[in-house]
Amino acid sequence: MNKRAGQFGLGALALVTGVTLAGGMMMNHSVARHHQGMRVGVPEPYRDMRNSLPESDAVIAEGEQLYQANCAACHGKQGYGDGPAGKPLSPRPANLNHFMQMRMMARDNYLIWTISEGGKRFNTAMPAFKETLGEEDRWKIIHFLRTL
Repeated sequence: MNKRAGQFGLGALALVTGVTLAGGMMMNHSVARHHQGMRVGVPEPYRDMRNSLPESDAVIAEGEQLYQANCAACHGKQGYGDGPAGKPLSPRPANLNHFMQMRMMARDNYLIWTISEGGKRFNTAMPAFKETLGEEDRWKIIHFLRTL
């Protein structure tokens, strides 16, 4: 296992191709975003954001519909990063199923930042959804992601 990858608790995941960080370590976009989140935190205006929508069956169902319409093509129906539109992408879409179990990546402010700003900053094809989905819809998707 890469010593630097182990330092960040990401093991072999850090060896996935994508963005190169200091020291020549190759990382996928999700790991590069995680690295930034750990080192400098979630950027403003997302830093203090928390999901104020109640977690209910109705909200989760709406979040699932929004996810299937906006995210599943790349991230896959169950969030494994295996959607048909994501297969030719480099770096590949994140495995949301895995990342939702990681404490840093499952925080409200981290998720709303990721969905809102997309991956341009990390050289990925993930679109920014802050202009196409309302904030409430993005929070609904986050509630759904917690069920993966």
